[in-house]
Amino acid sequence: MRRRDVLAGLGSAGVVAGAGAIAVYGLPSTENLLDDESADEPDDPLEIETIDAPGSEAGTIEVPDLGRVTFVDLFGTWCAPCIEQMPALATANERIGDEVTFCSVTNESVGESGSITEAELVEWWDEHDGDWTVGHDPAAELTARYLEGGFPTAVAIDASGRVQWADSGVKSADEIVSGIEQALEADAGDE
Repeated sequence: MRRRDVLAGLGSAGVVAGAGAIAVYGLPSTENLLDDESADEPDDPLEIETIDAPGSEAGTIEVPDLGRVTFVDLFGTWCAPCIEQMPALATANERIGDEVTFCSVTNESVGESGSITEAELVEWWDEHDGDWTVGHDPAAELTARYLEGGFPTAVAIDASGRVQWADSGVKSADEIVSGIEQALEADAGDE
């Protein structure tokens, strides 16, 4: 009887430790598990609804924006590291945003019955000095495609729809610009 209790206790401790690691570090990336052929396949564009907010107009954009390098910041208004990321995003947008489709996208349900109203999102965006396109992905399709383990996630996609750089966590403006430049260089090499 004691042996069974000890084994059950060890199993439970392993589950708790694993869950804690996932909570802190996010799920491991499956990027290395993909074979080379599937990694070379471009992504089909997804239509993302945009919000009328500072630097952003209501409407839609396609991600990736085929024919142009696309940078996507996946964020949540509830995410403290996402708030910390905003100044670096602003700096990166000032430095290189004119050369690419530069956007931030949340998968929060935005609207009257959502987890956040559009007015609350606009207020959050303004409070944290967002001044580029902001959109939402309520079905989490974009998030499922590009999330690299946790929020925030930054993704640079070349003009053909292939991810050239992606990473999660708070990044400096230099890291973001360097990732975008990888996608720009990939396009220059394709010409």
